[in-house]
Amino acid sequence: MPSYTITCGSHTLALGQRTLIMGIVNVTPDSFSDGGRFFSPDRAIAQAVQLVEEGADILDIGGESTRPFSDPVGESEELDRVLPVIEGLAGPVAVPISIDTTKATVARQAVAAGAAMINDVSALRTDPEMATTAARCRVPIILMHMKGTPNTMQVKPVYEDLVSDIRSFLSDAMNRAVAAGVERSAIILDPGIGFGKTIGHNLQLIRDLDRFHELAAPLLAGPSRKMFIRHLLKDPSQSDMDPLSVEVARGTQAAVAAAAMKGVHIVRVHDVARTRATLAVVNAITSV
Repeated sequence: MPSYTITCGSHTLALGQRTLIMGIVNVTPDSFSDGGRFFSPDRAIAQAVQLVEEGADILDIGGESTRPFSDPVGESEELDRVLPVIEGLAGPVAVPISIDTTKATVARQAVAAGAAMINDVSALRTDPEMATTAARCRVPIILMHMKGTPNTMQVKPVYEDLVSDIRSFLSDAMNRAVAAGVERSAIILDPGIGFGKTIGHNLQLIRDLDRFHELAAPLLAGPSRKMFIRHLLKDPSQSDMDPLSVEVARGTQAAVAAAAMKGVHIVRVHDVARTRATLAVVNAITSV
């Protein structure tokens, strides 16, 4: 695993010594993964604190669902969801906070409230001001591959060459960010497991994650509770599985382990406690 150092405000992340854990907090009423359990600020803050206690190295706070076929929310509504949570966490937690958003205004105000990283699942395509905002705020930015939008991404996604196409997309996104003033050393890349990919695409993507090291940037992977895991594990009579089921949790850990063995620097997950145990073993294996 290549080594990098990322500065997030007062925090410094050493990437490459072990796989770090980004804990997910969805402040949304319609998340596929938790059914809106943390929609209220108090519940979201309590969940975030628990994730840090369980071993999260980074917290990712999002106020807009990106589940398949979801619609976007307005800027003011997204701000109303995430700002109270970030403000409530900025002092008490000792890990960097990431704002999961595609909107530059939301990112800017979140950073002012205490966030120290931006996670843009659109890789700068939704808001042309996002790269400039990241540069001016002097925070790292995660650029993720997604084919289309959340509302359209799972409508028969097709690639000429899966890894080459995604790698080219991420390289272009990184170049646009640098051209806008973002330091190259402040960019993290996410190939976008589950975003505009079939089950076969996701399996191939995890198998070939090590090929993205050629882009010379830290890698993040987010397989947590995704549809391809649920599809592989469900009974033939089921249309889907409960994302909160024990079986899906086990399947997620298998995907986490596979991604970590391929050298990703950060895994983005809902279940930090299980992931910490999984990575303790994987990191021990890969460090021998």
